Amino acid sequence: MTTPISLTFLGGAGTVTGSKHLLTVGNRRLLVDAGMFQGEKKWRELNWAEFPIPPASLEAVVLTHAHMDHCGYLPALVARGFSGPIWCTEATARLAEIVLMDAGHLQEREAQYAAEGGYSKHETPLPLYTVADVERTLPLLRAVPYDTDLDLGDELVLRLTRAGHILGSASVTLRHGDVSVLVSGDLGRHDHPLLESREEPPGAAYVLVESTYGDREHPDPEGQPHEILADVVRRTIGRGGSVLIPAFAVDRTPVVLKALAQLRRERRIPDVPIFVNSPMAVAALAVYRDAARTGGLRPDLHLDEFMNLPNLREVTDAEESKRLNRPEKPCIIVSSSGMATGGRVLHHLEHLLPNPRNAVVFTGYQGVGTRGRTLLEGATEMKFRGRFVPVKAEIVQDSEFSVHADGSDLIDWLAGLTPPPHTVFCVHGEADSAAALAARIHRELGLTAVVPRYREVVTLTPLSGLPPTSPVAPPSPPPPVEPLPVAEASTVPARRGTDSMDRPGARLPATASTHRHDSDQVRIILATALGQVPFLPAEKQTPVSVALQRAVALVGSDPDQLLDAVNSALYAAAEAVETPGGQSIVALLAHVPKVLAG
Repeated sequence: MTTPISLTFLGGAGTVTGSKHLLTVGNRRLLVDAGMFQGEKKWRELNWAEFPIPPASLEAVVLTHAHMDHCGYLPALVARGFSGPIWCTEATARLAEIVLMDAGHLQEREAQYAAEGGYSKHETPLPLYTVADVERTLPLLRAVPYDTDLDLGDELVLRLTRAGHILGSASVTLRHGDVSVLVSGDLGRHDHPLLESREEPPGAAYVLVESTYGDREHPDPEGQPHEILADVVRRTIGRGGSVLIPAFAVDRTPVVLKALAQLRRERRIPDVPIFVNSPMAVAALAVYRDAARTGGLRPDLHLDEFMNLPNLREVTDAEESKRLNRPEKPCIIVSSSGMATGGRVLHHLEHLLPNPRNAVVFTGYQGVGTRGRTLLEGATEMKFRGRFVPVKAEIVQDSEFSVHADGSDLIDWLAGLTPPPHTVFCVHGEADSAAALAARIHRELGLTAVVPRYREVVTLTPLSGLPPTSPVAPPSPPPPVEPLPVAEASTVPARRGTDSMDRPGARLPATASTHRHDSDQVRIILATALGQVPFLPAEKQTPVSVALQRAVALVGSDPDQLLDAVNSALYAAAEAVETPGGQSIVALLAHVPKVLAG
């Protein structure tokens, strides 16, 4: 009897965000990507709606990469009952950990701001998910190598192929007998400034191809590369202002730094301070440094040329971040997020936009409904934390930074698939862009190409001529992880599922680590904890910040001294455990002994 197989589009259909594609094989359910909806309100509200199927019924999730619109919904699935493996590449696992931990804090912080500012329609604003939900999600991440046929049992095989979009990004092939589905994920351009080029996956009967830039081509630079950026930097610094560059933390920040380094070497911009103000970006840069040793980056790339720039400062301390809202002298600030949907860039925009001496330079695609798109479309005021500020700063876009495949890149990728697909679904694009790409695929490649609707279901049938597979057993799951202790908070209610500590600030025994790259992981935890210091009572901020900064300085040296510094910060934060900042810092620091024990 033939096993019924279907595909359901639960996100990234009719929109460029919220990618979620459900493959149903008989009674088995696998989800490719679990992205957060962003941008327009009608899509964002779906994050809060009941998920179309019980999350507990999902056998597994497969991630294409670590952007929020592809992985940001994972903790919500876990909070609602999902507990299966999350298959992805090693680099995606590391970057997703950074992205999701940051997202959990932002969710809690936004709920706190809404409660204090009274600008939510809800009497008690709640986060979509909490740090505790993220902590339960991270152990589910299971890394697998590229170009390996992974046996998921009962003839179902998974394969990941390098996509060249961000570090660790992959196209996903799922195959059951002669029925196969290929999900492109976000594809990179032919020539990425940092990464190894994308590779060609095996052909499949059904192909889901992204269409972010499906209706356009990336323009060739007019004159010297990044002259738009160089020009606005020169003019802004010349009039005594500062330049704010919103940039995605896990991929765009290193690309921007590389471009700034090149402009400085060529003396096309003045030598002014450059601040990377994003704990998430600082943590992600450590992953890129590792990739320089382990693979994934271009062989001709030299990270030291732009990561060790004179006057480059990586900002993790919250107080220093606040001071950048009123810089002492002209500077360049690189901060996330890239579409200005969240992160530290928001408070920079709130303070810098009203001053006509300043400039904001966007470096990538800006989705409909995002603050970035609104600014580029000429907004004269913008709302932050329930109040409007005037937009008087210069707003510019440098389109040369995009690492998304354009229309021709997408056609070339599809044309290289063997055997050619039976049907192509144009997903992850705005309606006009997806429709334009579908028409071009039909016109130039002679393939059936459609734009699926949200929640549309299609039945899949076999295709002959597929390449053979050589399945291998999946890697063994990591050992069970004890639940992290999470203190109760009165301001931001959180879903529970972890035990409370016996007493606030108690020293925790070290247990087996479940993390790779211990020093980098500790840095990530400490940087994220520093970002929560402003949400402590004023009298607690200085002692906690000092202890955390001391701990940061000790990472990689004497572990006993580091643990003492961490516990000092934990004791101080635990005295304010009734606040969101205290809760988050205690939950984070409680994890450090587990990491150090590895």
